[in-house]
Amino acid sequence: MTTAATARRLRGFTGAGYDKGRGLLTQALWFAVLNLFFVKWWFPPRLRPAVLRAFGARVGDRVLIRHRVRVQWPWKLTIGDDVWVGEDAWLITLEPITIGHDVCVSQGAVLCTGSHQRRSPTFEFDNGPIRLEPGAWVAARAMVLRGVTVGAGAVVGAGAVAHRDVPAGAVHTTGGAR
Repeated sequence: MTTAATARRLRGFTGAGYDKGRGLLTQALWFAVLNLFFVKWWFPPRLRPAVLRAFGARVGDRVLIRHRVRVQWPWKLTIGDDVWVGEDAWLITLEPITIGHDVCVSQGAVLCTGSHQRRSPTFEFDNGPIRLEPGAWVAARAMVLRGVTVGAGAVVGAGAVAHRDVPAGAVHTTGGAR
């Protein structure tokens, strides 16, 4: 079955309803700190949680954040205790991301809270929060999309895309949940 294609008019995009959560000065300061220090290999990992906290993130104890990790807006991020975030992970926090305790977000993983309304001619936002419950694992180069909860002890396997909730204890791979 085919449907009529939506004629895009991106010039009309308004971003209506989206709130970055902080003013332009704070956003600019965060991007400077992120790109000049936070992502660098030489920046001490033990300081990354403190920097996130300074920008409004709620970060637990014994959190390890490796280099080249990008966070869109730290003030929309909550991380529990004993969490690992691997190199090159990207946390796109257009909406809140909540990471429970004992969670591993592996190398190159993407948590993306943003999307667009595909039927909107101006491609307006269709964002939603992400929640990783305690003990979850988002493996290397996996992606968790907006509005998804990864249940306690669940796994999003390497290279998989979680576009729906992953039940507690389930393993979601490129072939689906098991």
